[in-house]
Amino acid sequence: MVVSNKFILIMLFLALTLLLINITTISAEIQVPSSINQANELNSPSDWISEDQIKVYDDKVVLELEGTTWASFTDTNSMDPFLDETANAIEIMPESAKEIQNGDIISYQSKDSVIIHRVIYVGEDIEGTYYLVQGDNNNYPDPVKVRFNEVVGVLVAIIY
Repeated sequence: MVVSNKFILIMLFLALTLLLINITTISAEIQVPSSINQANELNSPSDWISEDQIKVYDDKVVLELEGTTWASFTDTNSMDPFLDETANAIEIMPESAKEIQNGDIISYQSKDSVIIHRVIYVGEDIEGTYYLVQGDNNNYPDPVKVRFNEVVGVLVAIIY
């Protein structure tokens, strides 16, 4: 019995069509959350370092910044997973209260210690500008209004 080329092509076409229908049915049954690529926008730190201030060489990295200080962290877990006790950071002191924005991570002098938390609100009252701050891993904001004169610095680089 001789099978024609036409018959083979038709059978091949039908097999591929059935395979395509089967693949389409299977993929329709896999449910992918619609939000997988649509995360909510959160306040991120401001851009404190311009690209031309960052020099990367084979043997070193140079940040051309003035007025920097080194920061390290204690194990309070308040900024987990972004910061932990093994991280280090570079801070700069802003020139004015208006430079600090929502999303920036500031260190400030509290009554007992220096605290490093994210700015979640910038407000004004009769005393001037204030910041509400909260640790990323904390359920509630810190219970104080942070004033510019209490700010020790703004984190501009995290080194893990």
